[in-house]
Amino acid sequence: MDTKISIIGAGSAVFSLSMIRDICLTPNLQGSTIMFMDIDEARLDAAHHLCQRYAREIGIELDLRKTTDRGDALEGADFVINTALVVGHHGMRAGWDIARKHGYRFGGSYHIMHDEAFWINYYQYVLFEEIVQDMLEICPDAWHLLVANPVLAGTTYLARKYPEHKFVGLCHGFGGVYHLADALGLEREHITFEVPGVNHFLWLTEFYYQGEDAFPLIDRWIEEEAPAYWQTCRASDGLGPKAIDLYQRFGAFPIGDTGNPGGGTWPWWYHTDAETEKRWREDPTGWYEGYFVHGAERVANIARWAEDESVQLTDHIAPKMSGESMVGIIESIACDIPRTYIVNILNDGEFVPGVPADFEVEVPALVSKRGIQGIQTNGLSAELIAYILHDRVAPVEIELEAYEMGSKELLLQLIMMDPWSRSMEQAESMLDEILALPEFAEMRDHYR
Repeated sequence: MDTKISIIGAGSAVFSLSMIRDICLTPNLQGSTIMFMDIDEARLDAAHHLCQRYAREIGIELDLRKTTDRGDALEGADFVINTALVVGHHGMRAGWDIARKHGYRFGGSYHIMHDEAFWINYYQYVLFEEIVQDMLEICPDAWHLLVANPVLAGTTYLARKYPEHKFVGLCHGFGGVYHLADALGLEREHITFEVPGVNHFLWLTEFYYQGEDAFPLIDRWIEEEAPAYWQTCRASDGLGPKAIDLYQRFGAFPIGDTGNPGGGTWPWWYHTDAETEKRWREDPTGWYEGYFVHGAERVANIARWAEDESVQLTDHIAPKMSGESMVGIIESIACDIPRTYIVNILNDGEFVPGVPADFEVEVPALVSKRGIQGIQTNGLSAELIAYILHDRVAPVEIELEAYEMGSKELLLQLIMMDPWSRSMEQAESMLDEILALPEFAEMRDHYR
């Protein structure tokens, strides 16, 4: 098929290899042109070469190209996947260290103690807008798949500001429902489910196995098997005591990143101090340290494979689909194969009642040549909608307004909405110290 797929941020060899594997295993996309784009030439060269080797091992014909020029990458593109992170882990942790010093901690701190902190998001918004503006000029008919965080705020902002742009946000967090099914001993192909919400705040409200209500199976597992599971599972596990307590409180099961550190460690009251976290088997600090260590190990492994041409890549990255939705969505649109996927789009069809129409929701959608058509869900309880409005909608609205206006005062108000802010002086001191970091000079100039 004559389809051009451009990957922005392709120097992430872990992501690029996963993408190429899925494309190689999708016959309808054989013959496609895949353009790798990254500003880090060394990382780009390594990722491109590894992906060429992987495709050769599988025996698939793909036209794999590379460039450091975004314009070249976008020229003639049918699909653009944005996976780029401007501020790396060093900048993320530098901000966290300052925030900790001022009394901030993990636990519902979406815009400070999270990987979507305001100093990360600023640079992401700038990049997001640059990509959209370039696409509208160079490849206006191309689809833009946003997989780089912040998906929630990014989807809200871009879909509002550029309504003519073909755009969708994607996140794999909904896959936590499969982790639950595995724990229950259910075959994945026989489950159906509904997980409405906003990105990183998804709740399992409909759950069936072979056509039968599967919630009684969850209740039985909690009663009979959960205590043993908790003895061996890692801290901050998606099926840990905190997740079960949330389920029993709200009558819907928190899925994926809803309550774990990857989604902001909501809510704060399980994280008031170390003793409370220990009681709930929560350790967001350790969770993130493990995440960084695991990431560094994967990068080191890939660097070793890149240096050794004798390494058989398929021995380490099995030729089976990753479970990510990007390639399937591309195939559905390009080849007009209607399928349902979980996507992030504006709530302009009241897909989740109670969430503003011009705000992002994560919902099922029918994907085909006609585009991405959201499907209305049965929604969430009034109390969960209230938490969405309080903890997700309100802060994002303040952050986006601060970004658009370049307002340091509004950025301060965002910080004051954080559950760990105790005084204006605390918030101001933390903000000033983060803005003073040398690597954030551009952001410091923006927020005047």
